[in-house]
Amino acid sequence: MPADKKPKVAIFVGTKGRGTNMATLIAACVSGDVPASAALVVSPADGTAAVLRARALGVGAAVVPKDDDYADRLSAVLREEGIDVICLAGYMFLLPLEVVQAYEGRIINIHPALLPKYGGKGMYGRHVHEAVIAAGETESGCSVHFVTEHYDEGAVLLQKTCPVYPDDTPDTLADRVLDLEHTAYTEALKILVESL
Repeated sequence: MPADKKPKVAIFVGTKGRGTNMATLIAACVSGDVPASAALVVSPADGTAAVLRARALGVGAAVVPKDDDYADRLSAVLREEGIDVICLAGYMFLLPLEVVQAYEGRIINIHPALLPKYGGKGMYGRHVHEAVIAAGETESGCSVHFVTEHYDEGAVLLQKTCPVYPDDTPDTLADRVLDLEHTAYTEALKILVESL
């Protein structure tokens, strides 16, 4: 990528999250900690906490509902905006294969566990932390990984770890992991955009 052009990042959000990872990535781009432009937030629904937060932070949001034309409309939005990199932040669906192929090596996701453990379909949010505690793990953390056509199977770019304490609940562990996620995702995005 030319030195005078900042990569344009699209951040995909879901319908339920608060958008804290999204907001952290936007702030890192605005501050210059990550040499990229947070160009767009993509959501399957309007009016969500993450979409409202994105707009409050001055980033445009494209609402692309999951319907029969999803893949075509999503691809068109990404092309029109000139997107270079995609970050998933609470986005719960598999991306259409054509998007995965078009952006191979330029789509990352954050997962609230140390992959390959506790990944795959159905392993998200509280379910992950419950499974970690139930298994008696003494360590957890988060993983930033490349996105493929399968849930949580792409190569891991970066991991950060934290202890699991004997008295942890899914909520206390989730809070500890989320703190790590904000740092890890920023670092991983910086590594990725600097490699383009």
